[in-house]
Amino acid sequence: MSASPPETLHGASTITDDNLEEKIPDHLQQLEDEWQDDPANPRNWTPAKKWTAIIILALYTFVTPLASSIMAPSLPDLAIKYGITDPTVTALTLSIFLLSFAIGPLFAAPLTEVYGRVWVLHLSNLLFLAFNLGCAFAPNTSSFLAFRFLAGFVGSAPIACGGGVVSDLFSEYDRASAMSVYYVGPLIGPVIGPVMGGFIAESVGIQYDFYVVAAICGVAAVIGIPFLRESYAPVIRLRRQKMTRDLEKAAGIHPDLTTPHMNKWVYLWINLKRPVILLTRSFICFILSLYVALIYGIYYLMFATFPTLFSEVYHFSIGIGGLAYIGLGVGFISAAIFGAKLSNKTYSHLSAKNGGVGKPEMRIPALIFGSLFAPVGLLWYGWSAQGEINFIMPIIGTAIFSFGLMATFLPIQLYLVDTFTYAASATAAASALRSLLGFAFPLFGQQMFAVLGYGGGNSLLAGLAIVIGIPFPIWIYYAGERMRARSSLAR
Repeated sequence: MSASPPETLHGASTITDDNLEEKIPDHLQQLEDEWQDDPANPRNWTPAKKWTAIIILALYTFVTPLASSIMAPSLPDLAIKYGITDPTVTALTLSIFLLSFAIGPLFAAPLTEVYGRVWVLHLSNLLFLAFNLGCAFAPNTSSFLAFRFLAGFVGSAPIACGGGVVSDLFSEYDRASAMSVYYVGPLIGPVIGPVMGGFIAESVGIQYDFYVVAAICGVAAVIGIPFLRESYAPVIRLRRQKMTRDLEKAAGIHPDLTTPHMNKWVYLWINLKRPVILLTRSFICFILSLYVALIYGIYYLMFATFPTLFSEVYHFSIGIGGLAYIGLGVGFISAAIFGAKLSNKTYSHLSAKNGGVGKPEMRIPALIFGSLFAPVGLLWYGWSAQGEINFIMPIIGTAIFSFGLMATFLPIQLYLVDTFTYAASATAAASALRSLLGFAFPLFGQQMFAVLGYGGGNSLLAGLAIVIGIPFPIWIYYAGERMRARSSLAR
């Protein structure tokens, strides 16, 4: 089974309430042929227009993860400000953002597949600005937690539909580079946040962390609103045919929104539940999402434990403590450059050997390679911290870990986009699960390390990464095509 149907069919098929795809009728094939060469087709945009969209998307996607962690180095100061004495509640102020960050994509991604990508991205950015100002002015712990929750909910939209935008613009043969640029935002944002936030909180107060986030949102809006264009093909075509009042063509392009037998609210419900269906009924989607979620949860666990480790063991100040996150950033950038090249070369090589036909499983060798690094990084980080070796050693361990995170994250996202017709819903399902573990892990991190120590705790996490991250990708490489052939959810 090939990696995808003809590009013109992307997003044009529908999943009914029984979750079965319907192929485009034969009499509409002429429309599809015309669309293939149409300049309005996002796949036919100029490279400059495509990369402008990706850069704006990366900016939108950068600011929300940055906000998730910008306050991490100053958690002790926040506890003092609001009189918090329970360490679990202190960790909750950081991780509650990720709880709503897990819920938001289940709504945002399907909405983009009904109404288009652009308005969801713009609206979420403006609401995110408002709720971060709410965090800055929150008078007590309860209101602060409420605004953090709301900020995470609306801020999840760029993460939810970014993979779909990349799929809109690029074919499977050249989307790895675009995906790596896009995912630098959500992965480097949580690293830059603490570096900035530590010095900001130390010099002018923690509330200014949120002023900075709001200002970046404002800059993103000024750039994004004029220059970002709609990229979801069915919505573009539907709008154009409605403007020409050619209702027959409009019905063929997006039938469920134009035919009288389908109530729009029913159709919206079908789209809203699609990410849950993908996560619960596709084992491939579930197991790959679970692995990303595990690594992502460990990633946020580091954010919650870094302040204690580097202040109590290495005696860093709040500002200098933020610099400890730079190792994570070095690993991410290295993997974004190297991982994209490796993924593209591997995919091109394997598809050439297969007569020029690409398959999603051709993404898996890069995943297997990347999965070797996360356990090594965790063991390096944990035991160097346990032995209180020079501070650079645990930082090197975090760089190895983050290299592994990005090197596995990229091929998994590409596999999901290649495999499922509704790419935004598939990546939203993965985003929801990983954000749930990102929320949960920091809540028990301090207790786990208090019992097992940094060495034992990270050894346990490394063992989980090996058990899930090594055998299942190998199994998917050999069995994935057969499973996709039996699934009504895959392309």
